[in-house]
Amino acid sequence: MPKIWSQTIEAHRDAVREATINATAALVAAHGLAGVTMSRIAKDTGIGRATLYKYFPDVTSILRAWHERQIDQHLQELLHVRDRATGAAERLEQVLTAYAMAIAHRRDHDTGITGPLHRGEHVAAAHQHLREFVEDLIADAAAAGAVRRDVPAGELAVYCLHALAAAPALPGPAAIHRLVRTTFTGIRRQDPEQA
Repeated sequence: MPKIWSQTIEAHRDAVREATINATAALVAAHGLAGVTMSRIAKDTGIGRATLYKYFPDVTSILRAWHERQIDQHLQELLHVRDRATGAAERLEQVLTAYAMAIAHRRDHDTGITGPLHRGEHVAAAHQHLREFVEDLIADAAAAGAVRRDVPAGELAVYCLHALAAAPALPGPAAIHRLVRTTFTGIRRQDPEQA
């Protein structure tokens, strides 16, 4: 198959997949999960049902693909936050703040479809990636002397992520910022002997 043809086919597949995912998310937001069928998705995307079934066997698989895309976008946003900050301690604090704000924002905009989707393998892999990402930031901050070194970075990462899981229950951004500061204080270097 010529290269240009294969690129065109791949671009078409990506376009069909994205249109399907976007239409499904919009339908769920407008009508709830019970109001979404493969026929309705096919109609809203302008894609034939037979074609739609080539890409996704059912509505749940489309929602899983949407959720995977959402998770990837959140992780990419955290990478951008890290890359914009200077200094190991600032990078860590900025990422923790962005994470807490994102999970609180997700609560405010949850359409009711994420609950059942939070049990998939893709979620476990994303959580592992997030833990490793935060662990690396903590290790860098510890090496810079800003974070305690008497507790392994992996344990501190778990502590931070569990503490920040409280963000959705807080009343607003000011409370979330206080939570992040309190969490960061808990891992900050306490005395010169720890450096």
